[in-house]
Amino acid sequence: MSKPIGILGGTFDPIHFGHLRPALEAMEGVDLAEMRFIPCRQPAHRGLPQASPEQRLAMLERAILGQRGFVADSRELRRAGPSFMVDTLTSLRGEVGATPLCLLLGADAFDDLHHWRRWRDILELAHLLILHRPGRHPPRAPVLAELVQARQVFHPHALRERPAGGILFQPVTQLDISGTRIRATLARGNSPRFLLPDAVLTYIDEQGLYQRQPVTLTP
Repeated sequence: MSKPIGILGGTFDPIHFGHLRPALEAMEGVDLAEMRFIPCRQPAHRGLPQASPEQRLAMLERAILGQRGFVADSRELRRAGPSFMVDTLTSLRGEVGATPLCLLLGADAFDDLHHWRRWRDILELAHLLILHRPGRHPPRAPVLAELVQARQVFHPHALRERPAGGILFQPVTQLDISGTRIRATLARGNSPRFLLPDAVLTYIDEQGLYQRQPVTLTP
C-alpha cells in the first residue's frame, strides 16, 4: 500500500502559519508521503489575488524551504483561466497512477463542496481529508451529510487501500490567521510578524507587496 500524497490548494496571498501548521499536522497525523501546496492562478469564485502568480509562488517556496515532504506545485499557475480543483486532480492522477491522493479541506470549505465544479468527480480522483478543530459540526447541506455517511473512514490506513473515494476527519490546530488580515495589517503600515514565516515577510518587504497605495490628487 502506498502512502497518500496530500494536496492543499489556495491563493496563498500570502502563505502564512494558518496554512502551514495544519498541513504539517495532517502530514504527520495521516502519514502522508508528501504535501503538495498548489497555488491557484485565478480563483473561480472570488477576485484576483493582489500578488502576482510569480510572487505568490516565490513566497510559497520560501515558506516551505527546508521542511521535509513539503512541495510547491505550480501547475495551476501555468494554466490559463479560472482554477478548478477537478482539473488539477485529473492532471495529478495522470501522473501518479494509482497512488492515493488526499485533498485537504477546512470544515468551511467542505460545507461548500457541493457548489464546486463537478464536485462529485472529485471523490473519484481523491480522498477528502477534512481538517477541523476538536468538536466538529456535521455538514450543513443534506447532500454532504449523505456523502459522509456513505464515504467516511475512521483510520488513516484506510486511505492507503484505494486511490480515492474516502472521507477522513482529521483534528488539527487551526490558527485564526487569514491572508485578508495580513494584507490589511500591512496596508495600515503595521507589522504582521509572527503570523507568517520571516522569510515570507522579508520577501514582502523587498517587493513592496500589500502596501497602502498613495492617493493621486487630480488638479
